[in-house]
Parts: sequence; C-alpha cells; structure tokens
Amino acid sequence: MNREFRIRLIQALLFLATFITTTIAGAEWTYGKSVYVEFTWQDFLSGMHFSVPFLLILTVHEFGHYFTARINRIDSSLPYYIPIPPFPLSIGTMGAIIRLRTKVPSMRINFDIGIAGPLAGFIMALIVLFYGFINLPPADYIFQIHPEYEQYGLNYAAHVYEPNEQILDVVIGKNLLFMFFEKFVADPERMPNPHEIMHYPYLFAGFLALIFTSLNLLPIGQLDGGHVLYGLVGYRWHRMIAASFFIAFMFYAGLGMVHPGQPVNDLMIYIPAYVLFLYLCFTGLALPWRDTLMYAVVVFALQFLLSWSFPHTQGYSGWLVFGFVLGRFIGVQHPPSEIEEPLDTNRQVLGWLALIIFIISFSPNPIELK
Repeated sequence: MNREFRIRLIQALLFLATFITTTIAGAEWTYGKSVYVEFTWQDFLSGMHFSVPFLLILTVHEFGHYFTARINRIDSSLPYYIPIPPFPLSIGTMGAIIRLRTKVPSMRINFDIGIAGPLAGFIMALIVLFYGFINLPPADYIFQIHPEYEQYGLNYAAHVYEPNEQILDVVIGKNLLFMFFEKFVADPERMPNPHEIMHYPYLFAGFLALIFTSLNLLPIGQLDGGHVLYGLVGYRWHRMIAASFFIAFMFYAGLGMVHPGQPVNDLMIYIPAYVLFLYLCFTGLALPWRDTLMYAVVVFALQFLLSWSFPHTQGYSGWLVFGFVLGRFIGVQHPPSEIEEPLDTNRQVLGWLALIIFIISFSPNPIELK
C-alpha cells in the first residue's frame, strides 16, 4: 500500500464518517431522533435531508479551492473532512480543509485560491436556500415534530416559548440574506418561527453553510477572507486591518462574560482567568508580550466598563472558541508573498463582492440557547 493510496483511503474514510455524523445530527436536529435512544434506518434516511445539502455546500466550497489551485499548478490535496461524534447539539462536522503541498508564489494566485472556495460555496448555499424557501411545508408541519403544540393551533408561539428553566430553547439568529429570502421568496403563511427553523433541514443546512462561509471570510490571517484582504490591500494594510478586526471580534464575543453583577469571590477567579484567556488569544497578533498583555487588559477593562454601564449588553460567547483557534493556531497576520503584484480590476471587484457576502451571511448570534 503506497503513501498516496493511504492518503486517499484516509480522506474517503473521513468523508464517510462525516456523512454518518452529519446525517445523525440532521435526524436529531430536524426530527428529534436521538441515536442514543431509539434510532432506526428510516431515521437515518430522514437525516439525509440535512446532511446531503450541507455536505454538498461544503464540498463545492473545498473543490473551489482545489480546482483553482490545480489550474494555477499548485499541488493540492483533496479535502479532508472533519467529523464530530454525535454529541448533543453537534452538527456532525467542523467542516473540511485542503492542504497546499507547494508554496503559493504570488499574491494573485493566493487571492484566486482563497476567494474561489467561498464564492462557489455561497452560490450552492443560495441554491439550497432558494429550494428550501420555495418548498416550505404547510404551517401545521411543525405539529409532526411537536404534537404538544397542536392544542394551541397555529398560534402556538404565544404559549410555548415562555421562559422555562427545564426546557432548552434553541433560537436561530438570522442574517441579512436569510431575512431577504424570508421576506421576498418564502410564503409568509408557511414561514417557520425562528425557534423552529432547525426542524426544516434545507433551511438549517443553508443557514449553517452561510455561517461557515462568513467565518471563512473573516479578514484575518490565512482564512479565505484573510487571503482576499491581503490581495486587496497588501501586507502593511492587512497587518493593521486584520489585527483591528480580530480585537473587535474578541471584544464583541466576550461582552458579558465577566460582569460586575457576579459575586466578588467569583470575580477574583474569573477576572485573571479571563485576562489570561485573552492574552493567549492575542498572542496571534505576534506582538511583544507586554503589548499583548496590555491589549488583553484593555479589552477586558472596556468590556467590564460597558457591562457596568449597560448591564444587559451581551456578546456571543460561542465565538470565543473560534477566536482562540485563530489566535493560537491560525494566527492573525498573513505571511508576505514572494510576488506582490497588484490585482486587476476584475479581481478587485470580486474581492469587494466577497466582503459583501461576508456582511450578508454573518449572524452575530447564530444559535442561542435560552
């Protein structure tokens, strides 16, 4: 068994595992069928209404990178899919990545490879969302998932979303594109409540794909958006913009994590622990340790002051994990290219289009648990 065959086998097994985990996740999210209780083959098949469109979008994204790399004679691997075991609230995957086996020599090629994935994936996400919105089931479809709602009729929302500490309420935070489809494409009489969108597999798959797309388009480091920004503005401006954006991203994510309303004894533990966490994230800025610590302390102090002045101000703590991965493992800065030729007009237009896609796809609070 040669090395190339082993790599292909690993990639195929990772895809198979990801297909299984996302299908199980789709059955659980959409139909409430837990693999740990009673799970039948029919339940697995029903979960494919989520996994197939979701993985299709991710696959188109990754092959956008792959084919663009090959066109530019950059040796690239096929996608490595990343499965997640079927834990509660898991979507079954962390996405997929490709590996570039040779160095990208120029800023133009780097830009082309970086932007191809999100553009291709975004187009496929539009197709999935359009299909989902024009094929919404009747409004009473939700009673198949929640038969307990039927006693209230189609006015169930006024009765079932009261705060209840014993019921986990999941709410989808919409983005601009989702709201466009809701207003101009969907039949308003069939449009699901935001609390129930995860039970509509094509909408949920498209929504999650937009979240993946927007995260990839963050103008930071060697994310796709980082490559795009680097091509548009060059090394010097990328360094400043990416650092500022990353700090702002972490500032929003951590709002309300540590606030004056917590007991003093808890604050004595939470404050140093949180500042240390911010310090570890900000090491991705590649600054001297004193500057890194200063940024961590200043960001915490401003967050704490804002929570003091506006107690109900809250960010989205789910982004903190992604911020940690960016800061510690991916990095905020982009390495300089050997050839720094400016982009032509067409590529500049595509670069700014990618920024617009980021804006309309990003959800500040994508999934809230209440």
